[in-house]
Amino acid sequence: MIIIIKRKVAVSFSGKDSTLALHDLLHTDEFEVVLLIATVTEGLNRTSIHGVRVELLEAQAKSIGLPLRKIWIPESCSNQKYQEIMTEVNIELKEQGIEDIAFGDLFLEDVRKYREEMLKPLNINPIFPLWGENTTDVLKRFLSLGYKTIITCVDLTRLTEEFSGKEINDQFIDELPYEVDPCGENGEYHSFVFDGPIFKKPIQFHVGEKKLTADVYSGETRFCFTDLVQL
Repeated sequence: MIIIIKRKVAVSFSGKDSTLALHDLLHTDEFEVVLLIATVTEGLNRTSIHGVRVELLEAQAKSIGLPLRKIWIPESCSNQKYQEIMTEVNIELKEQGIEDIAFGDLFLEDVRKYREEMLKPLNINPIFPLWGENTTDVLKRFLSLGYKTIITCVDLTRLTEEFSGKEINDQFIDELPYEVDPCGENGEYHSFVFDGPIFKKPIQFHVGEKKLTADVYSGETRFCFTDLVQL
């Protein structure tokens, strides 16, 4: 009798790509997913970058059935401060026996290198289940599995305001401008997943107001967030 000892992995959890990475890891014999981790902005009580209310993040974790480690970071967090916070968290994870952290990154080499360099001193392995896959194929596979997701934020230099608050489906793919990556890997948009095979039940919410925000560097209006309110 062969006993397979799985490696404990935490998943950096945010939108659709990390959800698909989680889906794949849950169906492997090599890894045991033991934790979801997500950054949340202090004061705003929303996930960083995606702008999702923390109660919806908690509802996702509950429906998936995995513990959630919220990582609180200050608003307008400097890179140095972010690294300090993440190092403390990663040390904590290592002490819990977690040897790997999974990310939903697809092809940005600089992002991958940043994660690798941050985790290397702690002897934690960054893993990228979706790395190198064709992004159109990734999105179509995500939808074919039955996942449902909605756009929470768009970069107005790449997409128009109308895309914020749209549900991702085949029509969405057809409407995307040619130069926009289908998965939004270049930051064109961010998403919230509310249903799919790994969810015990759908996340209940209604679509609230849209809000335009400025780029912290230029001060010019750049992002359009759509508020999602838990029911």
